Amino acid sequence: MPVDSTSPSLFRAWPALAAKLPHVSLTERPTPVDRLRELERSTGADALYVKRDDLTARAYGGNKVRKLEFLLAAARASGADSVLTFGAAGSNHALATAVHARTLGLRSISMLVPQVNARSVRRNLLASWQAGAELLHYADETSLKADLSRQLARREATTGRAPFVIAGGGSSALGVAGFVDAALELKEQVAAGVLPPPERIYVALGTTGTAAGLRLGLDVAGIDARLIAVRVVHPDIGSPARTARLYAETAALLNEAGARFPRPTLDPTSLIVRHEYYGGQYALYTQVAVAAAARAREAAGLELECTYTGKAFAAFLDDAASGALTGPALFWLTSSARSSSALAAVDGLDAMAYRALPREFHVYFEEEVQPLDRG
Repeated sequence: MPVDSTSPSLFRAWPALAAKLPHVSLTERPTPVDRLRELERSTGADALYVKRDDLTARAYGGNKVRKLEFLLAAARASGADSVLTFGAAGSNHALATAVHARTLGLRSISMLVPQVNARSVRRNLLASWQAGAELLHYADETSLKADLSRQLARREATTGRAPFVIAGGGSSALGVAGFVDAALELKEQVAAGVLPPPERIYVALGTTGTAAGLRLGLDVAGIDARLIAVRVVHPDIGSPARTARLYAETAALLNEAGARFPRPTLDPTSLIVRHEYYGGQYALYTQVAVAAAARAREAAGLELECTYTGKAFAAFLDDAASGALTGPALFWLTSSARSSSALAAVDGLDAMAYRALPREFHVYFEEEVQPLDRG
């Protein structure tokens, strides 16, 4: 792959990687950085910024697109005609995979487990279905894992090609490379004077791939910022140990491909995991997340959701208001600016389109959403 000014920052820093790593361009880079002046005035903080990864792609944006640039390219290079991935019923990752796989001529299969109901779950399921995804429902992760081999074998027997498996959240070493690239993109924006070097960067912590890639990329870029990762999943998933493992695996992958990263292991002092915003259950909305999302909309015109970005933004706001931010701080916005409602054209029960879904998913449309999502 030729490297030019439009190439990912990672490839421009190490051109040898372009020949070794599969990649397809899905991201409209660089994503903007905006200053949050109204929030500076209301909190008294000096310099607040947001990295608009909600604008990574017009079809459907968010942080998953950066990972999918590498993962879907690898799927095509493998000769697969489909991809298979995992998530909860309302998974943004599963939806992003379905949308972008279709643009590359790949079918998608989503193996999904239950979650707390919300209007976004309905929209994401319908949007995934309309993007051509095959949706499979499992009672829990144990039953999902038990059926994985059977699903792979069945499809290989039918088509002659097994699906390419993408980890939940796209959080494998290859997917994480997308956020190493993102950190190098941020370095270029700092060098161009778009923002000063941030002292703190806030991001939601789910399957840990975004945080691991950012931390590795920041270390390589020489940006001495604390990464504040706000956990929004069960602690076994969003753990510092898992983040460190992905950091090391990604460094090894990129070094083997031709990069030269001086730090192969994560410095635990450079990553702060915040646990107090979780809410006790994955995808359960909290009052502070709902309030933070409303504040983001009113003060900055940002659209957040309350499973990931609302909780992370709540930590960002609380620290700004408490005086904990003594230097420039950056919030990394990881959800999509284009809601799945724009893809599905259905909100709630105003249509019976959901009846086309597998019956196991009908419960999300026929039972009430959680209390904080009813307003």
